[in-house]
Amino acid sequence: MRLRSTVAAAFGALALIVAVPTSAGAATGDFTYAYTGLDGAPRLGYLVDPPSRMCITLPEVADPNSSNPAHTPWNFTDSSATVFTDPGCEGDYFTLRPDGGHAGSRLKLRSVVFS
Repeated sequence: MRLRSTVAAAFGALALIVAVPTSAGAATGDFTYAYTGLDGAPRLGYLVDPPSRMCITLPEVADPNSSNPAHTPWNFTDSSATVFTDPGCEGDYFTLRPDGGHAGSRLKLRSVVFS
């Protein structure tokens, strides 16, 4: 009887482990960048707890034909952020370290991926 209870408990624990979905990887923290709004005024964009290993095209600067690229990125997440000059994580790239990595206004970006 004891063996049957132990096996049942072990099977129940295994079922719970398999049934509980794993959380999607996410970088914890904020990623900010500057861009020029449609009215020509400077704006600040941000991503809060962005997903990891997924390309994110910055919505405000997604279309190279109608907007200037973003610039001056700050990475306050706990993951490395690789920024790209083109949408879809294409073009030249630069990696910002976690917890405060940043670059100046000369670094232009349109997309980013977090490690």
